[in-house]
Amino acid sequence: MTTKTARRRAVLDIDRDHALHLLHEMLRIRRFEEKCAELYTALKIRGFVHLYDGEEACAVGVMQALEPGDAVVATYRDHGQALARGVPMNRIMAEMYGKQEGCSRGRGGSMHLFDAKTRFYGGNAIVACGLPLAVGLALADKRLGRRQVTCCFHGDGAVAEGAFHETMNLAVLWQVPALFVCENNLYAMGTALRYSHAETNLAKKAAVYGLPAEVVDGMDVLAVEAAAQKAVAAIRAGKGPYFLELRTYRFRAHSMFDAELYRSKEEVEEWKKRDPITTFARYLQEHEVIGPADVEELEHRVAAEVDEAVAFAEAGTWEPVEDLTRFVYSEGVRA
Repeated sequence: MTTKTARRRAVLDIDRDHALHLLHEMLRIRRFEEKCAELYTALKIRGFVHLYDGEEACAVGVMQALEPGDAVVATYRDHGQALARGVPMNRIMAEMYGKQEGCSRGRGGSMHLFDAKTRFYGGNAIVACGLPLAVGLALADKRLGRRQVTCCFHGDGAVAEGAFHETMNLAVLWQVPALFVCENNLYAMGTALRYSHAETNLAKKAAVYGLPAEVVDGMDVLAVEAAAQKAVAAIRAGKGPYFLELRTYRFRAHSMFDAELYRSKEEVEEWKKRDPITTFARYLQEHEVIGPADVEELEHRVAAEVDEAVAFAEAGTWEPVEDLTRFVYSEGVRA
């Protein structure tokens, strides 16, 4: 069966409610981030902000394979991953504002989203730092005899770090229940993959350590979901760690500070033709799984949720000055 035929069959067989769920989740991420960009320009959100626009199918597809007890380790481009995992949008927006009602009490901001209830362990600002953390979480679950899986998202830039290779080695040696998801958007921070990796097929780099490793179309939410379901099933069956390279593309610059001089506008526009949201919605409508009214309803629901999140953040409270040293390990040297 060809990939195209398999995808068409998946669309035709997909449950209507599940199709709407996938589309809704991707729309939530896109509209949330569009509002974040607007608020950043208005100086409501400060600090570093890395948007996920274009990569929504990655987080949404993978999360369908995970259970509530599983752990998720994210990158600093973590809004989409947090939303798809179930971290409440209003708490994420409050965190973006730096308010106490945020999921990290306003202390983490965009890059350090955290939520114990959903086992969402960041939001990690250092490239590749989540990889060894994921091995530790997965090893703990294994030794405690728990059935959980640890899912670790990372970018193509992380594959160039020593921590990636150390992590792959230990994951296989210890046979930990971990799913490594490489969101390969081709540019890391701002260097084309071909200039930083002698081998641009990143799945091969994981495979040499003995992990099953697959390359997946990261712009296709159904392809991502199918690959993640297969991988997680193998992990839960005790077959050790698994690696997925999701080939995707970010439509915006690396961060709000990025001048974006490393790629052409024409290239970005060409990739936008494969927008995971619009292409998925179009396929569903072409195959009469959903109709235009369904998309319109989802847009209204998402718009209302985003507005509510902004209002929640606006009404939030700043941390009192006297609490600024709270959670700090050392009180420092007193004069």
